Amino acid sequence: MDTAQDTVREAVDWIVLVIESLGALIIAIGVVIALVLLVRALARPTDPGSFTRVRLVLGSYLVLGLEFQLAADVLKTAVAPSFSEIGQLAAIAAIRTLLNYFLTKEMAAEKAELADRGEDMPPLPSPRH
Repeated sequence: MDTAQDTVREAVDWIVLVIESLGALIIAIGVVIALVLLVRALARPTDPGSFTRVRLVLGSYLVLGLEFQLAADVLKTAVAPSFSEIGQLAAIAAIRTLLNYFLTKEMAAEKAELADRGEDMPPLPSPRH
């Protein structure tokens, strides 16, 4: 017979799976979009900011995907049954938080570089171009 705690733990496990999957999907979408922009940038090698814009787009999706992954880690920690599992999740969350911090910092520097040249972030690719 399932106890209420087992039921909650199972429900949270499913929610965590959905959130982790969303994070992975966001990152995958970002990679596809960045690849499209990279192909366009390679076709126009005279644009000095094109590669920076590709990095910014990919970085934006990575940051968003990492936020979803971190949210899943927080949920896992809420129902973690042991101290060793809490420790592992805390380490993973710390690594993801650091990655997110440094990605955001690098993106701010690259946005400033584009702004100094009078350029802006690229629009998302559309099939009409």
